[in-house]
Amino acid sequence: MAMRTDFGVGARERPKASESRVMTVKELAEYLRVHPSTVYKLLHRRELPGFRIGTDWRFHREAIDQWCSGRSARMENRAPIRASRS
Repeated sequence: MAMRTDFGVGARERPKASESRVMTVKELAEYLRVHPSTVYKLLHRRELPGFRIGTDWRFHREAIDQWCSGRSARMENRAPIRASRS
């Protein structure tokens, strides 16, 4: 009996953070290109859409994308900051 060595063929690989529907804090930090402590800070302020599984946080990619779009829209609606003349 020959030993099988093609474990990678057809095996399910773990999707990247940008491809997964649900992300961990670490994956979300990579996705947003911020430090994980920034994710926890936003969670503490209740600014991020997320949910808990036990003690771990999880995030739906679609909800995060909508959250980002909403933040971008609010930033565009702000009045421009003018430099003060001294």
